[in-house]
Amino acid sequence: MHKSVTRPINITRSFARLFVAALLPALFAVPAIAAEPAPSSEAIAQQYGALPVTSMLEISPNGELIAFRKVQDGQDLVVVYSLEQRKVLTGANVNEINPHDLYFINDDYLVLVASERRRMLDYRGEMDVSTAFALNVKSGELEQLLRPGDNIYRGQSGLGAISGISADHRYVYMPAFVGSSEHDQSPERSLMKVDLQSPRRPKVVVKGDRDTLDYFLDGNGNVLAQEIYDNRYDKYVIKVPDGNGWRNIYEESTDIITRTGVGLTPDRQFLIILATNEHTGRVVYYKMSLADGTIADEPYGRDDADIESVIRDINGVVYGLQYSGFTPSYELFEPHKDAIVKEAVASFEGHSVSLSSWSDDWQELVVYVEGPTTAGSYYLVKSGKPAQFLAGARGNIKPDTLAPRVVYNAKARDGMKIPTILTLPLQFAGDPKNMPTIMLPHGGPETYDRLGFDWLAQAFAASGYLVLQPQFRGSSGFGLDHIVAGRGEWGRKMQDDLTDSLAYFAKAGLVDDSRVCIVGGSYGGYAALVGVSMTPGLYRCAVSINGVSDLNEMLDEDRSKAGDDHWVISYFEQSIANGEYTKEDLAAISPVNHAKAVKVPVLLIHGEDDEVVSVDQSDEMYDALKDEGKQVTFLELKNENHYLMQGETRTKALAHVLKFLQQNLSNTTLAGGALPN
Repeated sequence: MHKSVTRPINITRSFARLFVAALLPALFAVPAIAAEPAPSSEAIAQQYGALPVTSMLEISPNGELIAFRKVQDGQDLVVVYSLEQRKVLTGANVNEINPHDLYFINDDYLVLVASERRRMLDYRGEMDVSTAFALNVKSGELEQLLRPGDNIYRGQSGLGAISGISADHRYVYMPAFVGSSEHDQSPERSLMKVDLQSPRRPKVVVKGDRDTLDYFLDGNGNVLAQEIYDNRYDKYVIKVPDGNGWRNIYEESTDIITRTGVGLTPDRQFLIILATNEHTGRVVYYKMSLADGTIADEPYGRDDADIESVIRDINGVVYGLQYSGFTPSYELFEPHKDAIVKEAVASFEGHSVSLSSWSDDWQELVVYVEGPTTAGSYYLVKSGKPAQFLAGARGNIKPDTLAPRVVYNAKARDGMKIPTILTLPLQFAGDPKNMPTIMLPHGGPETYDRLGFDWLAQAFAASGYLVLQPQFRGSSGFGLDHIVAGRGEWGRKMQDDLTDSLAYFAKAGLVDDSRVCIVGGSYGGYAALVGVSMTPGLYRCAVSINGVSDLNEMLDEDRSKAGDDHWVISYFEQSIANGEYTKEDLAAISPVNHAKAVKVPVLLIHGEDDEVVSVDQSDEMYDALKDEGKQVTFLELKNENHYLMQGETRTKALAHVLKFLQQNLSNTTLAGGALPN
């Protein structure tokens, strides 16, 4: 299995060849790749920008059915298939609802969590409404579970969460905002009981608080605990039922949510809380007694990795943990379950293995595998038997065309290690040095890249570019110290980490530092704009996809949406400027105010329906660059959100990016100019 290399290295001119020889032996099996004609930008965009043909594959609780999303030949379907009968049982056309998650809640119903743009009565414009639909496996009927205005507050989104199901599997319990009247502008987040057979007119079973985050149930619709963050008083609270009221068992004053309830122990006596261990700096879990809020045992986790998520069932019972890392790793609490999962992961050595779903008895697992031999494949795993291939996510991408990816630690100017993923183009397999390069910082910024299939990185590598993805300070997954080192460092040390990583690999001989462009989305788009406005001369061009350009404007818009006292505002204030700042401070690290310094072409891409980063951010940057007479192109994507979830628009965006890079990373003089519509 691949391991990150962390030992110090002596950089010499021979480093590039030693690097490949030591870490990429598979490359030498394809020395003829460089001689083959390179595919066109349009072909690469169609190949890598397309949505996966098969995705979200899940197994039913009894292990007899699988369900998956199928996007092919203009059709977008959810399909339920019988493994025993080897035939399709039912399905639904989901072109209009665009599901982003699906799972069985029992053997008869499949839930689809989806988002759609819609207008709401009495509200201006359109809203991005996420909600859940239930597909009846026997009848094929698809029904929306919660509808704004149907016994719940009209102006809300985020209606896809299910907190639990009843013992007879007929009812689901879902949080939603409920007002005291139709005109109540301060609704409370209550718990609704929804009949799967007749979901209209859901009933309120627990009246919540306006700041309720989640509910934890006993398996039959009875609430055991409620998690709240009071934005007005910056207080995190866990409370439990007490007669006809509630009793607080835990309170913490904090302006940012630093812990979160994620589930229950199997005996339902304890709430499992994820938080950072002050001694190790790692995310661990705590068992909190539901009787009195005391912490039952020492915090549980690892010193070398954060707990990234928990493995839990529909009622919130936690079976195990997933740890952070460039490839995921797992720990199940029951030995026989842990053995099954570890056996599944070990059978795909050298690959990233994601646990997708499992049967109730854990005799069947569905895993999703990405890595050197696949752009994404689903397998059915049974203990002691060979893994059974179920479906490929991207059949149009052949294994021998995948660019290899490795991790190496770069070093920042202050000595901090910056783990970096390198994706090597096969065209340079025989002589991996002085390669044209794409700097690809991730979004977030408090997240990190992984070694699974990355459609952007692979598309760039297929176009002949080395791709660098530094996990700059502020990235999650590497412990609290790495995150905290990024506090207040937007546009400063976080950006220096990108600059220093580029210099590190250029000195090693891998990067042609005269042919580098920076491309990023969301925070990565901000970093791309900072890169060409505050370090002019470093990059030949920049691409910002749904990126931020004006930090004052971003925070003002977030305040108008969430309110001044919302914890998200406090988080961004800490992240961007470490809590203490003026408008002048934010203006100084906003690329829109440095348009005059930009010397190279810029491509701006933005989804018109982006509700995370407003399209106004790219509009404003475009105007600033135009006013300064700079080379800039702006592509606005119709009916697209922050995550480029539409196949057509994603392919269109990628085609523009590849054409733009081709214009600006050739060996000739810089070329910018307009791109085709």
